[in-house]
Amino acid sequence: MTIDEVRAVADLLPRSYEVLVRDRVKFRVGRTVWLAFSADETQMGFAFPREERDVLVASEPEVFLMPRRSDLRFNWVEVRLDAIDADRMREIVIDAWRLVVPKTVALAYSADR
Repeated sequence: MTIDEVRAVADLLPRSYEVLVRDRVKFRVGRTVWLAFSADETQMGFAFPREERDVLVASEPEVFLMPRRSDLRFNWVEVRLDAIDADRMREIVIDAWRLVVPKTVALAYSADR
């Protein structure tokens, strides 16, 4: 997966917008960052329940990584973009977005699909 393929999904989600922070592409809803790329664009961090990330990373360590130490306090995990396909990327992106938008926005999006 590439950043452009992810961008094509993230750009279509209500209330999501792209920002550039210290030369890194990030997506926000309001002031909340819900998706971010490593500087070399090989990894993507995304909103994910903190309580579940140990299990996710342990289940597929070749795909998922723990966030850097300073980000452990957040609901966040990382994925290697070369380890996922388009369907999995889309699922990750939409699920991460759903964690940060108001429930009514997420429900309206689901109803439109």
